[in-house]
Amino acid sequence: MVIFGATGDLTQRKLMPALYTLARIGMLPAESPVVGFARRPMTDVAFRREMAKSVLGDASAASDPRSWEDFAQRLFYVQADFHDPAGYKQLRETLERLDRERGTGGNRLFYLATAPELYGDIVARLGEHQLVQRPNPDADRPWTRVIVEKPFGRDLASARELNRMLLRVFRESQIFRIDHYLGKETVQNILVFRFANGIFEPIWNQHYVDHVQITVAESIGVEGRAGYYETAGVVRDIIQSHMMQLLTLMAMESPVAIDPDAVRSEKVKVLRAARRIARAEVARHVVVGQYGPGAIDGQRVPGYRAEPRVAPGSRTPTFVAMRLFIDNWRWAGVPFYLRTGKRLPKRVTEVAVQFKRAPLPLFGDSAAGEPNLLALNIQPDEAISLRFVAKAPGTTMTLRPVDMGFRFGAAFGTEEMSAYERLLLDCLLGDSTLFTRRDEVEEAWDLVEPILSWWEPSTPPQPIPIYAAGTWGPEAAGSLVAGDNRRWREL
Repeated sequence: MVIFGATGDLTQRKLMPALYTLARIGMLPAESPVVGFARRPMTDVAFRREMAKSVLGDASAASDPRSWEDFAQRLFYVQADFHDPAGYKQLRETLERLDRERGTGGNRLFYLATAPELYGDIVARLGEHQLVQRPNPDADRPWTRVIVEKPFGRDLASARELNRMLLRVFRESQIFRIDHYLGKETVQNILVFRFANGIFEPIWNQHYVDHVQITVAESIGVEGRAGYYETAGVVRDIIQSHMMQLLTLMAMESPVAIDPDAVRSEKVKVLRAARRIARAEVARHVVVGQYGPGAIDGQRVPGYRAEPRVAPGSRTPTFVAMRLFIDNWRWAGVPFYLRTGKRLPKRVTEVAVQFKRAPLPLFGDSAAGEPNLLALNIQPDEAISLRFVAKAPGTTMTLRPVDMGFRFGAAFGTEEMSAYERLLLDCLLGDSTLFTRRDEVEEAWDLVEPILSWWEPSTPPQPIPIYAAGTWGPEAAGSLVAGDNRRWREL
């Protein structure tokens, strides 16, 4: 495995700990080396020492220093500029030497953990220096794969261009576009929950579902990522990727099999069926906002414009709420409400399916206000709960909502794999089910692009609503659903 950007934050916080854990639990073959490629001058020994600082900070890793030493001997380093042909020549020589010494047979996994603007040049250099083995229809080995981190483009045109650059060197089957949300247990369990339980699928449609809410809330601010966030904003950072994944899994039809193409084809159908919002109508269906100063957990925090490297008059959205419709037989007329933002009261990701109220209020108004609700919690606690109405103990007919559910940790009693551990393992095994396909990426961009074109080039610039940190966004977000006689779920 070759990691481009091996000295960066993603490698140290996510990739190297995930690879070490896979090795420690016996899921990564002992002969598999990991080669870092980055600009910073460093020897193999110095690279191992630097990676130890990030991995050994984890309690589970620190308990077994001998296993880290065994893993560290697999780590190697190539120092070069990403544009320098000499660096790729050195990389090829290093990989050929490791093939001879460790018997890896020419198999290659390249991970692009760099700034997105470098992806195209890195891929082109890999092709020029014969570092990519295109798959032979008559043989499984050797194989070459590439993992591409988000953001995958910044709009539809750039996403298409990046796809073209990748496909000049790799085949689609070799490209693994990663979104770590798809590695979370609850996200994967959406498919199992829906299609392995006969009691839910018959009511998973517009006849029984009133609406669906998808919330991705963060209590943190930009946390030193203002340089990226100023050019991306919340729509590119969360809506186009994470939330589109959750939307498609909740709304898709049953695939004919749990294999990569079958699952991803059904997800693409959802995105194609999602109603595009005309530019003149965006303001009716979308609310944006930016966090101002406020308090999180009793601590005062600055507003977005006071963060380092943020322009004083920045209009970059840190919050968005939107209403979507999926125009197909299953979901016709059912609104999907999406909201996400930074500096909200708590960190939580949840998908909530609210069912329609019982047709006859036999028990009066006390029951009429509590429709059944299914909530899938994705983080921080992975759990599923079902809310229904029951009679409270006593002599009167008093009704109360109650929840029935379970937590993954308590139910199964096993340590969950992290998202990156699961996705890296899937890529090593060649299973692309949890990775996005070219047409899926482009359809997601096509869906959100009207929002970007409405907000970013507006003349004169529209003032951005400011919401206090520690609140659930601007007041207009509540009005978005209140206008439909609904309300956001309290989390």
